[in-house]
Amino acid sequence: MKLTDIHNVFFIGIGGIGMSALARYFNYVGKQVVGYDKTRTPITNELEEHGIPVHFEQDVQLVPTAFKNKENTLVVYTPAVPDSHQQLHYFTVNGFQVKKRSEVLGIITRDTFCFAVAGTHGKTTTSCILAHLLKETGIPFTAFLGGISEDFNSNFVLNGTEFSVVEADEFDRSFLRLSPNMACITSMDADHLDIYGTEEELHESFEDFVGCLKPNGKLFVKNGLPLKGITFGIEDDADFRAENITIERGTYIFDLITPMEVLKQVRFTKPGRHNLLNGLAAFAMAVQAGSQPSRLAEALGTFKGVQRRFSYQIKEKDFVFIDDYAHHPTEIDAVHQAIREMHPNEEITAVFQPHLFSRTKDFVDEFARSLSKFDAIFLLEIYPAREEPIKGVNSTWLLGKIDNPKKGLIGKSDLVSTVKANKTGVLVTMGAGDIGMEVPKIKNELAYAS
Repeated sequence: MKLTDIHNVFFIGIGGIGMSALARYFNYVGKQVVGYDKTRTPITNELEEHGIPVHFEQDVQLVPTAFKNKENTLVVYTPAVPDSHQQLHYFTVNGFQVKKRSEVLGIITRDTFCFAVAGTHGKTTTSCILAHLLKETGIPFTAFLGGISEDFNSNFVLNGTEFSVVEADEFDRSFLRLSPNMACITSMDADHLDIYGTEEELHESFEDFVGCLKPNGKLFVKNGLPLKGITFGIEDDADFRAENITIERGTYIFDLITPMEVLKQVRFTKPGRHNLLNGLAAFAMAVQAGSQPSRLAEALGTFKGVQRRFSYQIKEKDFVFIDDYAHHPTEIDAVHQAIREMHPNEEITAVFQPHLFSRTKDFVDEFARSLSKFDAIFLLEIYPAREEPIKGVNSTWLLGKIDNPKKGLIGKSDLVSTVKANKTGVLVTMGAGDIGMEVPKIKNELAYAS
């Protein structure tokens, strides 16, 4: 498929974070873009503000006439959309060019020097840090990000076309569509077992991803993973590592050891050892673009963050409210570690919305152990996303396994009143579903109350 022959691009699931970045790209390069999504969100509102029409019903009649010309129309869909979707069915049976988001991303980045960030955790933050580092050091690049970067206020950056930064998503084996020059793997914890079946199959898929590297490509891996590559780590024997770490007013200060030199007193403002690892991974990759290590180290200190990745909503002397995308036990553990490190001796109340019935079923005991670490924990019902319910798998079941005297199951209508009644030193909301939509309401109420 030649993108030069495409005039119209129709998106099914345009409101997804990865899909919307692609939509912005095609709109920017002059294609006609239209899309469907299930519900209206801030992302779909922003797309409409940029001149991209979005509709919220599957009716084929809502497809513009120009987009029914299969000779110059590309249809992009997310794997989360079922085959029974009316518009997807129409395009498929009528012989249109219908491609998954990952395949289109692979086509766009094929002729660039591609940085691909993979891993079951840390992809979005690492790719956003990498984009920030490239921007600050004058490297021309395009970035397709899996979250809203606070440095760019967007999930899409077009700052040149020589380099590209993409997230290599393991879901549905999407990352096997890419052919990167530089690849990074941040983690390989068991996840998406509805797709892979076993942790071993997931690991094999990551090995297949490594095989997608272009000739002479380089692999960067978190130290300790069962893959050979350039390593990054904290206070260990990694090729790129942080040592002599101290914390000053919520900022990490450390020595950055590289194969070339030692950079002293480097600063990084995002809390959590997991985020420090993400910063080291991005730094190691950015060095390959030819940037000066000393300048990259300076840029690490000015990274603002990513929306819903340990995002401070309220940060006052006697109260802190943090929101995070954490939806896997390992991620919840990382959030807990970061809060305890940055806000020692404070009582932590957590609100968690489980994401997917299958993930809750596969890791229920791990979720229970992770959530039991907080001083108080409240659960919302499971956010189903693309899944149908699984009998017996619900938040009541998970709550029963949590070893914590201060716990409860709440509905969204009770969310604000519950957190107000249980206000402690630190409040954290977590989850990959629609809990993020509730965060502004909580913030406004708590800010008003204080």
